Amino acid sequence: MAEKKIIAVAGATGAQGGGLVRAILSDPGSGFSARALTRDVKSDKAKTLAKLGAEVVAADADDIESLKRAFQGAYGAFCVTFYWAHFSPEKELAQATNLAQAAKHAGVQHVIWSTLEDTRKWVPLSDNRMPTLMGKYKVPHFDAKGEADHVFVQLVLPLTILPTSFYWDNFIYFGMGPKKGSDGKLAITLPMGDKKLPGIAAEDIGKCALGVFKKGREYIGKTVGIAGEHLTGAQMAAALTKALGQEVRYNAVSPEVYRGLGFPGAEDLGNMFQFKRDFNEYFCGARNLNVARSLNPSLLTFDQWLAKNKSRIPLQ
Repeated sequence: MAEKKIIAVAGATGAQGGGLVRAILSDPGSGFSARALTRDVKSDKAKTLAKLGAEVVAADADDIESLKRAFQGAYGAFCVTFYWAHFSPEKELAQATNLAQAAKHAGVQHVIWSTLEDTRKWVPLSDNRMPTLMGKYKVPHFDAKGEADHVFVQLVLPLTILPTSFYWDNFIYFGMGPKKGSDGKLAITLPMGDKKLPGIAAEDIGKCALGVFKKGREYIGKTVGIAGEHLTGAQMAAALTKALGQEVRYNAVSPEVYRGLGFPGAEDLGNMFQFKRDFNEYFCGARNLNVARSLNPSLLTFDQWLAKNKSRIPLQ
C-alpha cells in the first residue's frame, strides 16, 4: 500500500478547512491524508478532527515559522484566511503572505489558495458608486484576498486559485436568515435587485478543493471559481418558503440602505453585494457550476442544502 500524500489544511477548524479535512477523511481511496492546522489543538473542534483520523498540528497564520513546520513534508497545502476574526485587511494580507512563503519554503507540490476578487480592479477608489472603506478598499474582505493572489503567483508556486461564493450557511450563523418585519412576515434582505447570487454549502468548498487535489497537475496554474447554484433573491425566498413551510419574502433594498443597517461589517457587505449585482455577468461567469460539480459530484443545490439544514436556521 503506497503511503498517502499529506494535505496540510490551514484553518482546519473553520468552515472551508474543516470541510476539506472531513472530505479527505471520508474518502479513504483518495490517496491523501489530512494534516489539520489550528491555533488551538485542544479545542473541541480540533479534538473532533483528531478522533476522525486527522493529524492535528499547532500552527498560527501570524507565525510563519509555525507554518513552515506544519507544511514540512506535505504534498499539498490548502491556504485560507478568515477576515471576520479581526476585520483587518492588512492582517489578512500578512497572513496570506505567511502561508504562501511557508508553502514555498516547504516545497509543497500543489497549493490551493481560497480567494475572492480584488474589487478595485472593477471599481477604482476614485469611483463614487460605492464608498471607499478604511481609506483604500471598496470591499475590504474581498480586496485583501484578491491582493494576496499576486503573492502566491510571484513565488511561482504550483498553484490553483479557488474563488469561492456566498455560503448558504450564512443564513444560519451570520444573522442573514429570514427576519420578521413590522408586518410579522418573514423576509430575507439583500441589495441584489433581480440579479443572481452565486452560493454554495460551505462544506462543499472543501469537497471541491479535494477534487482539485485529486486531479493532480490538471488545475495547477489555473483559476477555478466554484458555486452550487446561481439564484436570485426571489428564488432563494421561494426555496426558503417551501422548506420552512411559511412564507418568506425577498426584501430587495438598495446598497445604501444595506450599508446603513448598522451591524459590524454592514458597509463592507453592502459594497460586496453591490459589486456582485453591478458586475453580475462576470461574477456568475467566474463560478462555473459544471466545473464545481465535476470536482464534487455530490455538490448540493440550495433545495438540497435546505432539506439538510432548515431546522438550524433561526427565525427571528
